[in-house]
Formats: sequence, C-alpha cells, structure tokens
Amino acid sequence: MASMAAMFTKSPTTTTPPLPKTTKTHFIPSFNLSIRTQKPRVRVRVRVGSRRVVTSSELIEPDGGKLMDLVVEEPLRREKKREAMSLPRINLSKIDLQWVHVLSEGWASPLRGFMRENEFLQTLHFNSLRLEDGSVVNMSVPIVLAIHDSDKTRIAVSRRVALFDSASDQPVAILNNIEIYKHNKEERIARTWGTTARGLPYAEETIVNAGNWLIGGDLEVLEPVKYHDGLDKFRLSPTELRREFAQRDADAVFAFQLRNPVHNGHALLMTDTRRRLLEMGYKNPILLLHPLGGFTKADDVPLHWRMKQHEKVLEDGVLDPETTVVSIFPSPMHYAGPTEVQWHAKSRINAGANFYIVGRDPAGMGHPAEKRDLYDADHGKKVLSMAPGLQRLNILPFKVAAYDKTQGKMEFFDPSRPQDFLFISGTKMRTLARNKENPPDGFMCPGGWKVLVEYYDSLASAENGNIPSTARVAV
Repeated sequence: MASMAAMFTKSPTTTTPPLPKTTKTHFIPSFNLSIRTQKPRVRVRVRVGSRRVVTSSELIEPDGGKLMDLVVEEPLRREKKREAMSLPRINLSKIDLQWVHVLSEGWASPLRGFMRENEFLQTLHFNSLRLEDGSVVNMSVPIVLAIHDSDKTRIAVSRRVALFDSASDQPVAILNNIEIYKHNKEERIARTWGTTARGLPYAEETIVNAGNWLIGGDLEVLEPVKYHDGLDKFRLSPTELRREFAQRDADAVFAFQLRNPVHNGHALLMTDTRRRLLEMGYKNPILLLHPLGGFTKADDVPLHWRMKQHEKVLEDGVLDPETTVVSIFPSPMHYAGPTEVQWHAKSRINAGANFYIVGRDPAGMGHPAEKRDLYDADHGKKVLSMAPGLQRLNILPFKVAAYDKTQGKMEFFDPSRPQDFLFISGTKMRTLARNKENPPDGFMCPGGWKVLVEYYDSLASAENGNIPSTARVAV
C-alpha cells in the first residue's frame, strides 16, 4: 500500500500560493509504518461557526467503538475457500463486489455484513441504526444484496451461502446466518432518491432489474479485495489510514471527497480549511483527499485518469504532499444528494476524520427527466449539520470559489463585485478540454490540465476506432 503524503512546515494566513514544483510524488508504504505510542488525551474547546467543539489529540473513535474487519485470517483462508465450494452459490456483480470491499474493511462499521431486514428498514426510514446499548449511528444508504427467485429456491433451508465474483468465477466470501426478505424496489428507490423517475444511474444499474429478494447476514471475506488495476496501492483501508495519521501525529483529519479532477478552486478550499484549523489551535491537521473509486455514471472522468490528474496536482505544488494523504474510497456512487452525503461523511469517521468539507449540491445530479437539479443545492450541508449519528463529526461548509479575473486565479466569490468573477462549470471545463482549449491561467495547474486533455483525446480516439495508448494509466 502507498499514499501520496507529506507535511506543511507552516500554513499561511492568506491564500496559499503554489508550492515549488517537485519532480516526484512520494509514495510511503503505510502498512510498514510503526504507530507511535498514543499521547494522553488533551481536550481544548474551540468554536466552529456557532458551535463549541472539543478538540482532542486522539483520532475520533469509529462508529460503535470498533472497526469491523471481516477478512478471514490468513491461516484459515484455504479451509474457508473449501467450505465455500460446498455451499449454495450467489454470483456477485461488479458493484456487489465493491460493497463486499466496503463492508470487509469497516467503512460501514458497525455493520458486519449485508443488511438484514431490521437494518434495511432503519436505514430507509430513519437514516440511522440503533445499537444494542441504545446509541445511534448514521446509516443513510442501504447496503444490501439482491437475489432472484431461482436463487431463493436453490438456497432452500441453508443458513450459509457462498458469494462468487462473476468475473473471475472465484469465491470471495461466505454469508452466515442468512435472512431473506422482500425487495420492495419502488420503496427503496423513492426513499433513497426522493423520486422514482427512470434514469437514476445507480438505480438503473443495480435495482430496476435486480432480484425480488434481499439476502442479509454476517460476512466472512476470504481474502482482501483487490482489483489488480495498478491502483490497489492507493486503496487504503480505514485501519491503514488511521495508522498513517497516527504516525504523522495528526491532531485533526479533514476529509474532502470528489469524483472530478481537482482544480485550483478545490485546492483553495482545502488549503484554506487547513489554515482555519491551525487558527483554531490544532498543530498538525492532515488532509485526506479521498476520491470516490466505485461505480460512477458514464460521463464522469474514470478513476485511472482522476488519480493521474491528482498526482500532477501534488507534483505541481498546488497541494502540499507533506500534509496530504491521497487514497481511494471504494464505495459505489448513488447520486442521492442529501441522503447519500450522510454516508460519505459517516464512512470518513471510521477512517479517522473528525472534519468533513461539504460544498454545493454534494452527491447531487441533474434530474434524469427534467432540465433542473434533482436536489436543492444547499440541502446537503444543512442535512449534515443535523443528521442523526453525525454529532461527533465537525461539518465545514465551504464558500463558493470562482475565477477572479482581476487577480488571475481562483478565489472565494465576493458578491460585492460579481462582475469580476467567472464561473467555469464542469460542463464548460469538459468542453474546453475536449476541444483542446486552455482555461484561464490559474484555473488548474498545467500538469493536471494536460491529463484532462489527454483523457478527452483518448475518448475521441476510441470513437474513431483507435485504441489510445493512454487508456490505461499507471499512477
């Protein structure tokens, strides 16, 4: 495993200028790093907006107090694989396998496997789970496994099933003490997305044609999930991320998720957040730049290209590799707006983050049938501030960044002089890159922009029947 990482020596009190360009991004194998003895907890009361927050030198505890590690220990794996071959078989789709990955590493702690009916209903109706001790943890998206009528018949009275990767035809997990219950697709879609309109990418991919039943149970994952795509070194588990943060003596971890290339407006938000945390009294806040790595809709930039672009952002000094950990979040994307952003925030608690940056229309998308946004752009950050089970997480809404024509760089929008700002939408950015036109100087670092142009050039080559040499990117 490895991550792009390093430390600021100082954080400026003004907008951070680009750091000196480096020739190489440093990759540090986090699983080989020893953890320093944990310091005694030191509490300091500071203010985030109108709220008083207790800071601590220790990383935030995972939901339920313990990270779930559902991977079978090495000495038992051969025996468990033999067991799997004798059990009724369920074939997993690519997205099902991504959820096995998410569950196996503890991103969804305290879940121990695919949801049983009581967990599914709590998620749909309350966006949370009540634990045995009466405490509540957030859980806003169903993590479930659908099966068909024929699968249900074949399972019969068995209490265990084997889960097979359809692509490799190999067993990946055993599901124990199973429970099979009705898959009410319409209710699931309506409560997750707030609409049943056709064209929702995740629903079309995984729910509409899925089986009529859901199967839940406790997972035993036969070995760590790997994709062998050149990016596994970036897929740090919550345990590995916590080790890395502890090794760096991080006294705060602030997470930023995105599924797009990083432009200088994003970088401004991240560097300004670190400045704010230093002003609050933290000594060494670390940024977790955490691009989503699971299922995304067809017009999003693929993960390989995004990771190559992120590397250039660090190499060009837009973000400091010394205080930035870049890692891939393995979850599939729902595009479910205020409902899904709770999942994105909750999972970062389990990775050790106690601050979460949220912006305009998080996890949102355009309405699939009408020319409008599906969600109110401000609802995501409002929901996070009052969502059940997220009280321990400090939500940091960010101001809108735009291109300041008077300064030739991305800056926070000043409503007193709107004529000085240029808003470059994602659509505009993609059009410029597709046409090999340059954005205004200061919008994105040159190396990162070059990667984006290469990506759209590869699409054009593919459309013309050529196989572009940059289609697979080794980061």
